Amino acid sequence: MTHSGGNNPRGGDKPFLSAEARSAKAEGLSRLSKAARQFQESAIRRTGILGAAIPGLISFAAGYPAPEMFPWDDLQAITSDLLAKHDGNTLQYGATRGYRPLIEHLIAHGLKDRGVTARFEDIVITTGSQQGLDLAGRVLIDPGDAVIVELPTYSGAIAAFHNLQAELVGVPQDAEGIELESLERVLTGLKAKGQRAKFIYVTPNFQNPAGLLMSAPRRRALLDAARRHDLVILEDDPYGSIYFEDTTSVEDTRPIKADDTDGRVVYLGSFSKVLVPGFRVAWMVAPSAIAQKVELAKQAADLCSGVFDQRVVHGTLDRGVVQGIAPTLRAHYQHKRTVMEQALQAKLGDRIKWTTPRGGFFLWIELPPGIDDLALFDRALKEKVSFVIGSAFYVNGAGHEFARLSFSGITPEQIVEGVERLARACMAD
Repeated sequence: MTHSGGNNPRGGDKPFLSAEARSAKAEGLSRLSKAARQFQESAIRRTGILGAAIPGLISFAAGYPAPEMFPWDDLQAITSDLLAKHDGNTLQYGATRGYRPLIEHLIAHGLKDRGVTARFEDIVITTGSQQGLDLAGRVLIDPGDAVIVELPTYSGAIAAFHNLQAELVGVPQDAEGIELESLERVLTGLKAKGQRAKFIYVTPNFQNPAGLLMSAPRRRALLDAARRHDLVILEDDPYGSIYFEDTTSVEDTRPIKADDTDGRVVYLGSFSKVLVPGFRVAWMVAPSAIAQKVELAKQAADLCSGVFDQRVVHGTLDRGVVQGIAPTLRAHYQHKRTVMEQALQAKLGDRIKWTTPRGGFFLWIELPPGIDDLALFDRALKEKVSFVIGSAFYVNGAGHEFARLSFSGITPEQIVEGVERLARACMAD
């Protein structure tokens, strides 16, 4: 199998630079820190940039929530009520840790309903889960530390930990989640080299990108392994509430954090997928000692998350908006999943493989034999359809036989048309 284009998703040679341009570029780099010279961009954002200039492009790349599902009328009413009070605190700077009524509501309802017990001092409101990943990394990672991730894993986490100079070590997954025998081998290998993993990053619920749901026994076994090896688990859970009708038990999506009895799980959640992403309101639940350091790191980064955004989100919780729209959201995304699966079956049949996701936003497909993700990406853009290359989610150079397709943010009609375009790209010479 030939991998075209190196690290450039478009393939081809790098553009020619004049001597003056090369000199200016070298001079700029010389001023950067060693860490900044190694910064890695988000593969998803890069895919979006490449596709933005193509009129009529259908994007399977971005995992955006469906805008038609935003609770527009409720948000307008809540916003109007907040602004009508002329309370200066509504638009003022706020506490770094977050808006207290929002945190207290999370403790009493959102987290408690998921089986997670937390105190006020354990929680920090973050500007999206991505900031949570960055802040957790800043508190836990020293340059050169090993961080264990799933194969595949979320590309935003790869970028966050890579930019903090971590050594990312991948562990394969099977149908139940991260393979524990492989994890033991990895930990043994690190120990033999005199290294110790700082933490393991997992997304147990409808993982981005593979859509996998880690089984309840595997979650418990992973927590036991973390205790034996004295590992922290960084649990990312943006999709846990977006489960479909074939996920029948609350236990299916029970957070690992719910069974954490010795303070070794850092739990991330977000309102981006179940409310709106533009508010960038998310949270971290961590042992208080870690949460305190995260608060200090956040002070250095942004002092506080958007207070007005937090108050609006709190208003939606207080009025039952999020709880009210949840069943409709699940049905909406399940329908889109089914449309995509039916279109793939009709257009590509047995040429590709996938596991039906039981929740979330993504289909993870294994490409036809002999087709490389980078080469297919080039052909797909010519057909005016995009996706995220599978290799972007691997830390070991693998994954070129996979692609991630998002069904969440586009219409069923666009899904059908996009799959037809993708099929043409797959069958092109």
